[in-house]
Amino acid sequence: EKRTPAGRWGNVEELVGACIFLASPASSFVNGHILYVDGGITASL
Repeated sequence: EKRTPAGRWGNVEELVGACIFLASPASSFVNGHILYVDGGITASL
């Protein structure tokens, strides 16, 4: 957990929001993007 900038691991409730957004019509203009939902760990590498 100390490896993540958020200081903790994410839980299902935090991850599912991104999935619902990407599966919804609200994301119709999103393409060619990688959405990292990792508490900032990718940015800290």
